[in-house]
Amino acid sequence: MAGGKLTPRQKMINLMYLIFIAMLALNMSKEVLAAFGLMNEKLEASNAKTTENNVAFLTGLETKASENAEKFGPLLEDAKKIKDMSADYFNYLENLKSEMVKDIEDPTDYQVMDKADYLDQKFWQGDNLAPGGKEFMKRLNDYRDQVIAVLPESGMEEVKAAAKARFETGDANGKVERRDGRKIDWLNYNYEGFPLVASLTKLTQLQADVKATEQDALKSMLEGQLTSEISMTNYTTLLEQEKSAFYAGEPFSGAVVLGRKDATTRPNEVNLTLDGRKLTEGKDYEIKDGQVKLTVSAGAPGDHKIEGNLAFIQDGERTEVPVSSSFATITKPNAALIAADKMNVVYRGVTNPMSISIPGIPNNKVSASAPGLKKVSGSRYAMNPGTGRQVTITASGVLPDGQRVSSRSEFRIKDIPRPAGSIRGETGSSKMPRRNLEISTIGALLEDFDFDLNLAVSGFKFKVPGQPTVNVKGNKLDSRAKSALKRAKRGDAVQIFDVQAYITNNRTYKLKKVSPVIVEITN
Repeated sequence: MAGGKLTPRQKMINLMYLIFIAMLALNMSKEVLAAFGLMNEKLEASNAKTTENNVAFLTGLETKASENAEKFGPLLEDAKKIKDMSADYFNYLENLKSEMVKDIEDPTDYQVMDKADYLDQKFWQGDNLAPGGKEFMKRLNDYRDQVIAVLPESGMEEVKAAAKARFETGDANGKVERRDGRKIDWLNYNYEGFPLVASLTKLTQLQADVKATEQDALKSMLEGQLTSEISMTNYTTLLEQEKSAFYAGEPFSGAVVLGRKDATTRPNEVNLTLDGRKLTEGKDYEIKDGQVKLTVSAGAPGDHKIEGNLAFIQDGERTEVPVSSSFATITKPNAALIAADKMNVVYRGVTNPMSISIPGIPNNKVSASAPGLKKVSGSRYAMNPGTGRQVTITASGVLPDGQRVSSRSEFRIKDIPRPAGSIRGETGSSKMPRRNLEISTIGALLEDFDFDLNLAVSGFKFKVPGQPTVNVKGNKLDSRAKSALKRAKRGDAVQIFDVQAYITNNRTYKLKKVSPVIVEITN
């Protein structure tokens, strides 16, 4: 064996030794493979439990949002985004796991999952990443970055840090240092050459990280207000007050008290009356979740009194809890009062309808005054502004307690906007055959104006290129205009301008200059 050269016999001995060592390692790895499989099962069971908890957290957040949309509504939207992103990434990992074991007859026989072929072939092509490997890294990085981006900027630093740590993919260059000090890609470090069951368990761990991240976000968004205070869940707050309505500036007289509600606490007797009428169970009230829920009608406008008692049998003795409450019924409004603060405008030349009322005072005891203002009926008024650019409307009335109230509102006075000339209802420019123009009616329109005014045309000027301008009386072409139109060529732009328009029921009001109409002759 000079020079270190091995004889065929020595090579055979060495090969048999390697085979023997491999067999020993194989026998030992069966137990390791089985251990990985058991770990994978425990992680999957934990993921199922975490999923249930996350559903409960989201339901709690939805409840909070329904109670306080302004505070919890945006958080609920963010929570739903995180839930959708988590479900998408979780399902991707689940599909990848299913593909890994689809050719294995028994997915729970972990001892046969010792090959690394599937992920090695899916993630790499030689020394480069395959499309499957690129997609795997992209989905992992996208999920981490998108979750962090959705979380509020402040108050969730720990959640963001945990998400970043769970889905860390090495240094800035995506490298991880091995025990020998050499740096390799994060994906190679974690998945290349590993037994299938080990990679399967790692993917399940990634799913566990997804569920944990989702849970952390939902819990933080709920801000610990998950109604877990068992000792107080049977209590609610009640407002006791001397009367049901107060005027502005009047001292409020009332108190907030705790009221106990318990589904197991049911009165033995309910003795209640509404304005002296005895209430009947099933018709006027029902007992549900420890509460006597009234199902009566609100009745006629005015104050209503509920009196009586709830009787309980405790330790063989009868105990009565007195009930004395009142509520007020008001007339249901048939319209909403909506106003744009900067749009208090009335138009000169038209009748402006207005509604003027004072809450709590009948319309027949409300008076309003302003130049050009007239009462029509009830709360309806009509305003015909005169000169000037501003008018002040004063409304006053007397409250039931004799106090007089008064209010002033200022309105800008604007002229009717400039009408637009029209032909066949079209403004600006249009195309039509010569014959259609001959028989068309010239009009004027107020586009996007809030009032439906009837405008009429008393005359206009008609101009054909190369022909003298024709002054036309009325709203249709006369003989001179038609004669000029006959000389127009195809493609000529005929002008209709200086349109004289007026309001049919208010000819004294002078409208602004009407914009012209251009008609292109098509034949």
